[in-house]
Amino acid sequence: MCRLLKYCFSHCLYAAMTRLKEIGKDINMWTSVHCLGYLSNLSLFVAICLGLYVMWEMTANSIILVILILGLFALGIASIFYYYFSMETVSLCLIHILFGFLLGLLSFNHHPNMDVKEQATQYLLLTSIITYTVWALFERVCGIAKPKSVFLTSYEVLELIGFSISSTFVLTDKSSSVCFLSAAFGVLLVTLRTKSFLALPNAICFVAISAHVFFVSYLVDTSPFALACFFARLLCQPLLDVYFSGLSAVERWQPLLLQAGLWRRLSLLPLLTVEVGFFVLAGVKLGHLEVWYLLIPGFFVFGVFWVICHVVLIFTLWAFHSKLSDCQRVLSGQRSDVNGLERVMTSKGMRHFCLISQRLAFFCVVSTIILGAFSWQLSNMLYISVFLLVCSLESLAHGLFHELGSYLGGTAVGYAVVVPTNYCSPDGQPTLLPPDQVQALNLRSTTMLNNVQRFFSHHVIETFGCDYSTSGMTLEGLQAKLRSFLESATADGPRHDTYVVFYSGHTHRSGDWALAGGETLRLEDILGFWREKNMGHCSRLVVVLDTENSLPWVRAARQVEDVYVAVQGASLARTRDEELQDAPQLGDFTAEWVEFNCNPASAIRWTERGRAVQAAYGLSRNWGDYKLHLPTGNDVANHWRLNFPRLTYPVVQLAHWSGGLNLFWTCSLCLKCLRRMKLNWFPPAVLDTGQGFKLVKS
Repeated sequence: MCRLLKYCFSHCLYAAMTRLKEIGKDINMWTSVHCLGYLSNLSLFVAICLGLYVMWEMTANSIILVILILGLFALGIASIFYYYFSMETVSLCLIHILFGFLLGLLSFNHHPNMDVKEQATQYLLLTSIITYTVWALFERVCGIAKPKSVFLTSYEVLELIGFSISSTFVLTDKSSSVCFLSAAFGVLLVTLRTKSFLALPNAICFVAISAHVFFVSYLVDTSPFALACFFARLLCQPLLDVYFSGLSAVERWQPLLLQAGLWRRLSLLPLLTVEVGFFVLAGVKLGHLEVWYLLIPGFFVFGVFWVICHVVLIFTLWAFHSKLSDCQRVLSGQRSDVNGLERVMTSKGMRHFCLISQRLAFFCVVSTIILGAFSWQLSNMLYISVFLLVCSLESLAHGLFHELGSYLGGTAVGYAVVVPTNYCSPDGQPTLLPPDQVQALNLRSTTMLNNVQRFFSHHVIETFGCDYSTSGMTLEGLQAKLRSFLESATADGPRHDTYVVFYSGHTHRSGDWALAGGETLRLEDILGFWREKNMGHCSRLVVVLDTENSLPWVRAARQVEDVYVAVQGASLARTRDEELQDAPQLGDFTAEWVEFNCNPASAIRWTERGRAVQAAYGLSRNWGDYKLHLPTGNDVANHWRLNFPRLTYPVVQLAHWSGGLNLFWTCSLCLKCLRRMKLNWFPPAVLDTGQGFKLVKS
């Protein structure tokens, strides 16, 4: 009998080791990292079962035993769905909502008892936290976890729902406060995943208040290990994504930006309900009349300030959704992707709107903190949970405006002039080509215009006009058109951030444009118009030249000091035989430059040697000091008149004044000097203008 048992044991052991060796051949880094995730869930499951068993031993409550058995039964059903029916989504939903419910039950029905089984439960919970954190970290370090444009994952929502449901079983009269706390924690996860500006301070305040105030106010004992396990596992991934996520601001906010306008506007109703509920709960403080002479006047002052700030916030969000709906309509007409939405939002002036709204949203957060601190109710858990929820929601709104205001580029407008003449008579007037070359010239000029329009369309640059003239343009007509172009502004009132002028045609050796009647247009004339129209503003001018003599203007731009101007030009390689078909011609630079700026997969290399088209750009000396247009007092006043009631004007002006304070001006001055030295002494081969297109040099 012993020999039979020994034989069976050795045979089973040999079969198991052989199987492990076969599996070991296929194990890679991906499998090893995922094993940590499975180990974390296994530790959590064993800890929950052991904790509920200890709870049943101490209380002799048969309901706990029934819940444990039903939990094991639900886990078995989830396993059947997963392995036999390949219903992974249904299985994981059952498991996560079960984990959330059982962890909540373990947290709110705690009876301190430091026996061996209780200590084993605590160690298993800590093991689950550690292994889960290591697994999430390794996934991001090894590049296994790909960032996704989601606010909350399904398992996070399900575990929060299960946690809230468990509070109704244990704390019937206090379950509403736990539900609001769960909602606040869910919004906190969204602020972290979107990298909102106030996400980390908000997370620190949430942990401090919930740990030292909220759960301390319970009349029942709570399990700190179970609570830490629940919150830490959910907080881990969004917190790591603050560092590891490489998504852009538009990609992080994609679930909101691509949402239909009706649903976005309907989302303001729960926000308004929560805000009103917080104000009502804060008013409960007036029932404590021990110091009524301080309480009533203080609540009146802070309450009025809070109401005005939040009226401004609601109007701001409504205006934002209206502008976003306009952008979505333009995007649907273009049939573009998310990158197209970014360009459309840039062209519609969303950056300027968000810069003003960011300051207003920050004042809402400050007013909520002031009113919340003044009306603080230590024993009212519902008030504390709603306060945390309101702070998280307003931090999220501030993060939306801050991220878009910092990420989106400025508005731009473009004007193109194409005069298809290549030769000049001795008196300096442009002359038409011989008849046999007119067709080829027209084809090349038309292609050039199409490329310019493609460039304007791709970067959503508002097109002021594209003038095409085969007989030359008069100086008076071109000056009038340039003056009108340089004084154009956005539909909302502010000037455009960038003005792009494109010219292709005949020039003199000095680079001046040769016009009809022997007249010329110099760079100094354009800069004079620019100084006249841009006085008191901080817009910039970009001149793109596809001419035979553009380098003199490139060099002249480097001597300009008082305005922000850049000249992008090119030189064509000289050939002995001008009749060669492959000789570089006007239009070649435009085709390559537009392809380089409109096609991210372009193989054009401007620094390679022996190029037939050599690019060059020149920047004014103060180009490195340029910043996109910031809201001025007039901009704020116009914004207020368009969007807000009259009684909110003091708050809007106060927000503008506080946003203009620069407390780190010395650091800004040093960075400005370093940036100017870099661009003047060591200009890069490819300079990003921040408008979506780049200036290049060979």
